[in-house]
Amino acid sequence: MIKHALSVTREADFAAWYQNVITEADMAEESGVRGCMVIRPWGYGIWERMQRLLDDRIKATGHENCYFPLFIPLSYFEKEAEHVDGFAKEMAVVTHHRLISDGKGGLVPDPSAKLEEPLVVRPTSETVIGTAFARWVQSWRDLPVLINQWANVVRWEMRTRMFLRTAEFLWQEGHTAHASEAEAREETFKMLEVYREFAENCVALPVIAGEKPENERFPGAVATFSIEAMMQDGKALQAGTSHFLGTNFAKAQNITFQNAAGQVELAQTTSWGMSTRMIGGLIMTHGDDDGLRVPPRIAPWQVVIVPMLRDVPEDAAIVDYCKALRAEIGALSAFGEPVRALLDLKQVKAATKRWGWVKKGAPIVIEVGGRDVAGGNVSVIRRDRLHREDGKLDSAIVAKADFVAQAADMLSQIQLALFTQAKARLDAGIVRDVVDFAGVQAFFAEGVKNPGFLEVQWAKPSGAALDTVIEQLKTLKLTLRNVPMDAAPVDGVCVFTGAPAVERVIVGRSY
Repeated sequence: MIKHALSVTREADFAAWYQNVITEADMAEESGVRGCMVIRPWGYGIWERMQRLLDDRIKATGHENCYFPLFIPLSYFEKEAEHVDGFAKEMAVVTHHRLISDGKGGLVPDPSAKLEEPLVVRPTSETVIGTAFARWVQSWRDLPVLINQWANVVRWEMRTRMFLRTAEFLWQEGHTAHASEAEAREETFKMLEVYREFAENCVALPVIAGEKPENERFPGAVATFSIEAMMQDGKALQAGTSHFLGTNFAKAQNITFQNAAGQVELAQTTSWGMSTRMIGGLIMTHGDDDGLRVPPRIAPWQVVIVPMLRDVPEDAAIVDYCKALRAEIGALSAFGEPVRALLDLKQVKAATKRWGWVKKGAPIVIEVGGRDVAGGNVSVIRRDRLHREDGKLDSAIVAKADFVAQAADMLSQIQLALFTQAKARLDAGIVRDVVDFAGVQAFFAEGVKNPGFLEVQWAKPSGAALDTVIEQLKTLKLTLRNVPMDAAPVDGVCVFTGAPAVERVIVGRSY
């Protein structure tokens, strides 16, 4: 029987397991402010790796980084009614700029310091960036405008969960303006593909790319596209979105330009974003009952060296051996970058350090003791396959030179193995043979554990007909995720309305 490092398993309580992984991997902790978290160095290190890899991809497509204020005048939101309605319940608002004593040892807002206009703490930046675009764009020669910002945003969530749904979170948000609808739509698809490639090749997270149904669109958008991932409990996670906004925001923000013929037109705009929610997706996709497993491309440390010290004179030789090993590994290259190797010299028992790094999900953990030094060896633990069939820790003794020679390839193997496992789970978790709503009810019936996704035929109803479908789905705690771009052609009727199908849509429970 395998003894696991965590106190709760995925099978026993997935939600508690998720929180246990975050705690034991030292990723984040409560901050004292409801819905806000302290992201600890290992968790933030993963975000920094995601940020760097995604930022490189964003810049490679011609976008430039900039920064806009955290505070947005309320009047900016009021110009776009549909947009503000979509975020109104989540907005945090600043109304005063000074505090005074209440005479009882506390502090209260100074009535004389009330702001002339309330300021909204940034929930998203379409309105403030659109106002800037209106200043920047006068002629067709000023287009396209291609910008991105890395920032924090605030949405006052009622039910919070670390990394998945927090009052404050970190993200990037891209915003662009174009002269033509065709160009803006091309931008929308281009960035969706950037997200898909990043998720799959860097986070080892297989996703379904497609268009969101009408009721799931971003407030004010003409069309919203997403990448959807399946977590180990069968639920969906929206991992990134790309929105074609048409002229809706341009009209509200007066983003106009003079075209080559001298006529005034509204610009076509887009927005797209990915957030620290991706870390939640990483945990729930790759984690196991021993903790986190981090794909090497986004691991802050890819190889961690743990010397087995006993507070004796021989320890010095072990440390010197490990320092030389770290230098050799650091001279290697994997995924086009130097291999990131750490020598852990903390004054903690070797076994405690080893399990600490196992729970953090470091891709490769190397243990080095006196016998390893004498024999010119290292003991290698691969985090993607921690236990042998007999349940014991899979620690292989390898000649040091051989390990160094194969370390970069081993990291590539681990990256691929994690993706392959997750892709097999996603493929096995999508069922496509349900033909009516009774089948939907049976698939998601109470007591069915981790049902996964349905891909069903869909008539794309709107108005009252769509409202009826949404109510049907709510009774089962389901949502429409997206219409896969690579779905098979339709050949039947909609499972909800019985009308001829026009496309296929993913249905599932979600985070």
